[in-house]
Amino acid sequence: MSTPTPGAPVTAPGTTADGRALPADPRSGPTPPLPEPAPRSAPRSAPWTWLERLPLRTRLVTITVLVLAAGLILAAVVTRTVVSGYLVAQTDQQLTQSAKGVANMTLNSSGDLAQRAPSEYVVILRDADGATSEPTVWPATQDKYGIPDIPDEPVSAVVDRGLEPFTVASVGGTEPGDWRVVALPYGSSGTIQGAVYVGLPLAEVQHTVAYLTRSLLFSALGIVILGGAISFLLVHRSLRPLRQIETTAAEIAAGDLSQRVPERPTSTEVGSLSASLNTMLAQIEQAFSAQEESERRMRRFVSDASHELRTPLATVKGYGELYRLGALDTPDKVDDTMGRIEDSARRMSTLVNDLLVLARLDEGRPMRKDPVDLAAMARDAAQDLHALDPTREVTVTGLAPGSPAPSGLVVTGDADRLRQVLTNLVGNVARHTPAGSPAELAAGRAPDGGAVVEVRDHGPGITPEQSKRVFERFYRADSSRNRESGGSGLGMAIVAAIVGAHQGHVSVSETPGGGMTVRVLLPSADGYDGASSSSA
Repeated sequence: MSTPTPGAPVTAPGTTADGRALPADPRSGPTPPLPEPAPRSAPRSAPWTWLERLPLRTRLVTITVLVLAAGLILAAVVTRTVVSGYLVAQTDQQLTQSAKGVANMTLNSSGDLAQRAPSEYVVILRDADGATSEPTVWPATQDKYGIPDIPDEPVSAVVDRGLEPFTVASVGGTEPGDWRVVALPYGSSGTIQGAVYVGLPLAEVQHTVAYLTRSLLFSALGIVILGGAISFLLVHRSLRPLRQIETTAAEIAAGDLSQRVPERPTSTEVGSLSASLNTMLAQIEQAFSAQEESERRMRRFVSDASHELRTPLATVKGYGELYRLGALDTPDKVDDTMGRIEDSARRMSTLVNDLLVLARLDEGRPMRKDPVDLAAMARDAAQDLHALDPTREVTVTGLAPGSPAPSGLVVTGDADRLRQVLTNLVGNVARHTPAGSPAELAAGRAPDGGAVVEVRDHGPGITPEQSKRVFERFYRADSSRNRESGGSGLGMAIVAAIVGAHQGHVSVSETPGGGMTVRVLLPSADGYDGASSSSA
């Protein structure tokens, strides 16, 4: 096993020293595709509870019904307690006010009071020895309510209690119930001989309270059912926007990014959520559109690059096969073939260099920031164009018609790259306009202080449709794709990339009188606050 040399860089398996991936070994077979990552979700530490599984509308309706039922039951209990206490208090008041009179009337009467007038009062006498007399009561009252079950107690307990009413059970009767009783001591000459118990039945009070309780319960049940139905309708209607959001989200998940949530007043929670979702969806759709456009351009870029490289490679391969087959049997044929191979290699080298320039610009590598005189570069480019076509009249002027060219036009940038911009532009003029046609290079300041250089030709120009795509990579206005007239289609793309890297702007327009004008706007030496772009 070999030992790495000390100080040598360590590379990862399957890569070169500079980090590039090595080509796959064809003997190892095709590389299996990587599995698609499964959708990730937030981990849960506990299973879903039954309450969490319920839909929101079901939970809201259930909570509303439970709160309403609890409130009504509490109100019924409080009402029953208050009414029952009030009715018992009225009975106690009546009993305490009339107990002495009823007791004296019973003690002093000589006949049977129970037969004289209807009454609900019951009077029971108990002497000091505990012997109880027959109760004095109207027979109808006794038949219906029975008589109170008086507890065994000494007379002293009656004296201690005073006129405080107390409740006892009932004995007999068809509708027995509790009784409220007041006990009073009786006697003569200061001697207590026994106690008189005066009572009133509570059956009617209890019947009233029971009827009230049933009424409250049935009313509460009806109110709960009605409230549940109304809350279901209101919750169903209130959550309709959320269901629309759910439907829209499902359609978006299915791939339709053009869907939007219906707008609602932003003063509401659902309206604020809808506005936020629509903004997010617009950004997502824009990002996906940009990604699709980038992928489309990348596929076209790769296809065009492959096409551009395939032709010279096929040429080199074809001439190599001719040489291997012995078809080049004379020195003249060999020299001609070598010249054609050299031309194809030169075209490939130019194309690869252009692609490398674009790749570096796309990476956003920082450029030099040196003072550059665009006016001097414009004069040099004019001389280069005149050297390419001595019959062509090339002038350097100012931006305004008839104005002289500025003596200096300084910007901050990369001199080599900016010179490449002008070289590509004058090269296009020489390639795409008739020989001998005039051309101008105009330089000057823009109203915002930026530096402007315009390359104007008087050739056939381009159509508005072509001007929209002139800065695309591998685009040629000449549909025949002839390299002698159309080039590789990267010159204007390099111009746009270099100008954009300098935070500048490049555009094309029609030259007055016919032709095309390319306008390059660059920030001044103090800086130019603008986004880089290219447009027609």
